[in-house]
Amino acid sequence: MSKDVATALVAWGNAWLTGHVGLDEAVDAVERSAGPQILGGAPAEVTLRRGLGDLRVGGMTAFRLALPEAGDPLGLTGPPEFNRGAIEAGAAVVAVLGDRAMGLVPAEDRRGSSYVGVRWTTCDASAGLPDVPSLADADRQLTLAMRDATEVLLTVDDLSGTPPEIADALADLRDPDRGDHPLAPGYPPRAHRVAALAGRLSRVVDLARRMDDRGLNADQMRRRGEALRLLDRAVRRALVAACNSAFDPVP
Repeated sequence: MSKDVATALVAWGNAWLTGHVGLDEAVDAVERSAGPQILGGAPAEVTLRRGLGDLRVGGMTAFRLALPEAGDPLGLTGPPEFNRGAIEAGAAVVAVLGDRAMGLVPAEDRRGSSYVGVRWTTCDASAGLPDVPSLADADRQLTLAMRDATEVLLTVDDLSGTPPEIADALADLRDPDRGDHPLAPGYPPRAHRVAALAGRLSRVVDLARRMDDRGLNADQMRRRGEALRLLDRAVRRALVAACNSAFDPVP
């Protein structure tokens, strides 16, 4: 959930900041991904729409995506409190406000028996540029990781018994018109293509990790796990590069 909603907020938030959609359209798209959303905590919590408007008045110029995990703080530049929260959540958003920044960390927000949404906890973040690949580099890395992972998985797994959901995910890879398209209007075509492929590969990784390891020896399990780890790393970098490319110069 955290990765999807953070991706949606950055993509649609940047589309709004670049003038391609209005604030209402952006908020509606983000909330379709994970339900109603609020910023901050009681008693200072506000709706996502109000919170974004306040940030814009405060000088916000861009959103950046972070998809970190332990040992790989992708998209983060500190401080430690923000990094810890983002790594625990597996995703975060950095709102750039001139020479300062604000970190937004998503968490499930449950109230009563039926309300399920997202609460964005806010904290100070460093305004420094994170060490993330360019869109072109991330595209190349994703293609190589997909090729290498496919080669390993084909030699390790018995695909004859592949569950239907994994077969569908693999079909999405062969058909660019199937699957999700996580970006918003205004992004360059390459960013749309890279983000769509990364989204489909992310689903493959998630499903493959839930497959039964029975029948595999220790070496096969090691190779399979390493291939999925490297593919997941490339997927996260591709999504970050694609989402953060809204302000890249037009070639």
